[in-house]
Amino acid sequence: MSAKSPSIVMLRRNFKHLARNPTSVFNAVLMPILMMFMFVYMLGDAFDVGVDYVDYATPGLVLLAVCYGLGGTATSVNSDMTKGIINRFKVMDVSRGAVLTGHVVTSVLTNLIAIVALVGVAFLMGFSPSASLLDWLGVLGVVLLLGTAAGWFTVALGMSAKSPETAGMAAVPLVLLPFFSSAIVPADKMGPVIRQFAEYQPFTPIIETMRGLLDGAGPATGDVIAALAWCVGIALVGYLWARATFTKRA
Repeated sequence: MSAKSPSIVMLRRNFKHLARNPTSVFNAVLMPILMMFMFVYMLGDAFDVGVDYVDYATPGLVLLAVCYGLGGTATSVNSDMTKGIINRFKVMDVSRGAVLTGHVVTSVLTNLIAIVALVGVAFLMGFSPSASLLDWLGVLGVVLLLGTAAGWFTVALGMSAKSPETAGMAAVPLVLLPFFSSAIVPADKMGPVIRQFAEYQPFTPIIETMRGLLDGAGPATGDVIAALAWCVGIALVGYLWARATFTKRA
């Protein structure tokens, strides 16, 4: 068996399981689109952000699209742990790296599918970015880095939970956190306490980096540095936590 084979098998397996779970598909792909309709069509006129609201909201909703699929990832990982699937893989001499990486790559690819669908709907709703090809490549890089970081952290959460139900609940704060960032409205329009939190939490500089790339003006250097630092830090913590938990529980 080649070195790549176990990872590819895990990836195919995880995608098949995801496709058989309508709730996970809904949360990962359709829910962000419903959120876009709600905020842009129903509430967009209530927000004064200085530009067309769909242009302002799309970067934040892209980040939401990454977060909405995390509950399914955490549940799937925990199910593998609690049902003894991991021990079967060990007997088959499948490496722990293949098992963990398979879940992370599945999560990232699901994010990309959801984001492509979301951006397509955004264009239908009037989204008109001024980004160049290089800017779009920058957005893709941020999305991949964010998806990888969130994927590893969610895999670690799923492994640490005691049951699939608690694993799904453990991912809920990651879904809610973007609402306390600049995803929906600028941080400076929030109350003092929430504004402070929004300005210094990890998702705001990531959103502002994507927003700066998409509007063609370019992101602030401070936002780029903070976004990269948060993504790399979260990915590293998640990876080490997931490996340690896998070694302990498997």
